[in-house]
Amino acid sequence: MLGDKGLLVERYEQFLSAYLSGRTEQALYKAQQFSRKMIEQNISPEEVINIHYTVLESLNGDIPEQVKDSFDFLIEVMMGYGMAYREHQILRDKQLALESEIEVAASMQQTLLQGEVPKVDALKIGVISKAAKKMSGDYYHFVQNSPESISVAVADVIGKGVPAALCMSMIKYAMDSLPEQQNNPSIVLENLNRVVEQNVDPTMFITMFYGHYNTDLHRFFYAGAGHEPGFYYNALTDDFEEFTAKGLVLGVSRNTKYKQYEKKIEVGDMIILLSDGVTECRTSSGFISRDEVISLIRSHMHLSPQEIVDNVYAELEQLQEFELRDDFTLIILKRAV
Repeated sequence: MLGDKGLLVERYEQFLSAYLSGRTEQALYKAQQFSRKMIEQNISPEEVINIHYTVLESLNGDIPEQVKDSFDFLIEVMMGYGMAYREHQILRDKQLALESEIEVAASMQQTLLQGEVPKVDALKIGVISKAAKKMSGDYYHFVQNSPESISVAVADVIGKGVPAALCMSMIKYAMDSLPEQQNNPSIVLENLNRVVEQNVDPTMFITMFYGHYNTDLHRFFYAGAGHEPGFYYNALTDDFEEFTAKGLVLGVSRNTKYKQYEKKIEVGDMIILLSDGVTECRTSSGFISRDEVISLIRSHMHLSPQEIVDNVYAELEQLQEFELRDDFTLIILKRAV
């Protein structure tokens, strides 16, 4: 313990005298150790300056008036500095605590939303989903309803961070509660729309593309709720076309109906689903076009679907200087036999 102010001044005078007489590293080290003890005793920066002035005057006698005034000025500066510093430390501690909580929430989100990619003989599947920040507003979900069919959903919350992650968790469990309807995309979206409209803040909306692939008929049934259009690749004609499924975003109107579409899928055809983080990739020269995304996919079409999505992501990440500006999700389903 440092005791009263008289003892504090006496100790400080000893350390300052030792330094001024020899200017050694050892004297500086002792002063640093002493400063830690002053912090433990809650000695403020302005008090330290006042002690320094008192000791300096004791060692040197009269101090010029201008130097005295400069110390008064310095004390006022340090009083303001000390208060600002303490506020900064409090805010920093709160920020570190919040970041720790977000890390836990992000880990929980990954655990809750992460699903296995089904293995289907008739299909080869590639998936990549990356969050721009710790918490993702993108979500994808596969359901293998039976050996002859799988369903896939891709969604994007209009809004990011923890609220978006909570919305995605709600959507996942709402989808899991509709097993008997998962073969009917339009009905799935209508049910999810009612869940979102009732339970999500009116300022938040969710876009979704939901599709069901029947591997016996090789038909893909799908519906959309305002989601970014994907692509369909026709192997026979070697052409890409937009996978458009028009529909209102989830959560706007309780009684919204969704139109269901279907497409026959031949050997070598590809279904490409994505979030707007793919098509709205922004580089130093502006947004890339959908045609550029198609060109990237085409340049890797000799690879497996998983290798295609990995390579497309790597190239788009590089174009953005390895800093994603939006969540990125890309899924490719390719008919194998």
